[in-house]
Amino acid sequence: MVSICFAGITGWTAPAIVAAIDQADDLTLSSGVSRSAAGQSLATAAGSASHGCVYATVAEALESAQADVLIDYTSAAAVKNNVWTAVGAGVHTVIGSSGLTAQDYEELDHWEIIDYASNDKPDVPSGTSRELAETLAQVREPAVTVALSDLDGPVEARGAQVAGTRIHSVRLPSFVVTTEVVFGGPGERLIIRHDPGLTPAPYVAGTLLAVRNVADVAGVRRGLDSLLFGKHPPGLGP
Repeated sequence: MVSICFAGITGWTAPAIVAAIDQADDLTLSSGVSRSAAGQSLATAAGSASHGCVYATVAEALESAQADVLIDYTSAAAVKNNVWTAVGAGVHTVIGSSGLTAQDYEELDHWEIIDYASNDKPDVPSGTSRELAETLAQVREPAVTVALSDLDGPVEARGAQVAGTRIHSVRLPSFVVTTEVVFGGPGERLIIRHDPGLTPAPYVAGTLLAVRNVADVAGVRRGLDSLLFGKHPPGLGP
């Protein structure tokens, strides 16, 4: 039985994943992390059938309840510290972000990313968009026709630069966490878009796949492709 600590237990993604954990025969939720719900039971805070409590920090949760895996669906500001806390405690970690396989884009020279989210999402660009830009950079940086220094107008209009890729963050009501990559070549465009809709259901299967496999892989893995196809991006562990 794999014991799980869920950081971000009161977040948008949590209910669907918690329900799936409760239904699984090989997984159990041992604790949760949320500053706003600290001290509550998992049943009260997350509607879980598991026995356990919610703690204010990952450190407190891991000290108080046994956990084999930390699932982190928190924020860009909190995730790094949470992961290092888990690593220091000898706990495997599954982070709720994704990327695309870099090899898919080896023949494309120009690309930019459009990062859509709701108007109340504070981090820009999103972690998913940042990771995607960094994954693409493992192949190469996109070609640039007009340098930033040669632009006629405010540089900010070209978006933020992450690992050589321009990312444009759109924050409007009705979006959740849509990511769109636009590749361009002479006379053609290729658009790849992930649009999860209004529920966190698309994240459940991938999260549980990672939880079930994290103890069997060494190093850091970015993207579910390494678990699905037995490979991983270069330079990220054996």
